[in-house]
Amino acid sequence: MTAVISPPAPPGSKRRSTEKRRQRTLTWVLAVISLFTVAPLLAVVVLALSPADAPTIPYAVPSSLTFDNIVRIFNVGEFPLWFWNSFAYSAVSVVVVLLTASMAAYALARKRFPGRNALLWAIIATLMVPVQATLIPTFILISKMGGVNTLWGLILPTLANAQAIFLIRQFVKDMPEELFDAARIDGAGEWRTFAQIVLPLIRPVLATLAIFVFLWHWNDLLWPLVVGQSDTARTLTVGLATLNTETASTSNVMAATLVSFIPCLVIFALLQKHIVASITHSGVKG
Repeated sequence: MTAVISPPAPPGSKRRSTEKRRQRTLTWVLAVISLFTVAPLLAVVVLALSPADAPTIPYAVPSSLTFDNIVRIFNVGEFPLWFWNSFAYSAVSVVVVLLTASMAAYALARKRFPGRNALLWAIIATLMVPVQATLIPTFILISKMGGVNTLWGLILPTLANAQAIFLIRQFVKDMPEELFDAARIDGAGEWRTFAQIVLPLIRPVLATLAIFVFLWHWNDLLWPLVVGQSDTARTLTVGLATLNTETASTSNVMAATLVSFIPCLVIFALLQKHIVASITHSGVKG
């Protein structure tokens, strides 16, 4: 009886088999991570849309869903004012930060003046200072200016953003010099060059920064907690923290939390294509 000896598998097939196992394992790992990420959000949605008398079991879907909790939080208490304070705080900060950061970045990237590099390094150095180190001096300054428990006192200290200046400056620095030479030949001044050449080309990075700056301010808790000491000056994050410590029902707290997601989702949906363009620009040079 002759034994049949099968030929050895080619090296390429072994590599493909190993790669498939690696991809399958990675897929399962990412699926588990995604499940742990999405599960708390699903619990918030379920509890927010559950009737007030339903058992507060996070992942138990109730027999009926209702929007009564969301309607109730807008009709009772200071929630609409908290929402408005957070939106104004975030929206004004986004507009002013992007405008001032883009102008500063253009000057640092394209204009030559004494002390430019020293100024750039000083701006970068501020990124290494923790916010807790400047919290008390900033509060004392705002207090002496009469900005405690006011919206402008909440917004003013956040209008300068070193990280935004640095990121936009890197973007402007990569622009071809020929664009600016052509603008000078056409007689364009600095403001026209900035408005008609620089701003349209940096829209992807501006959109990306708009999302990040909005999220930073929308989710900010420490500074609004310090400067907004009255109910009328509270932001949504501070208000949600107080709801958790008061006698509000779980369904109302979850409804308020669900509503707080909406502006973040909307701004991301509106600007997501610019994020892709920004990533493409950062990955492809020349």
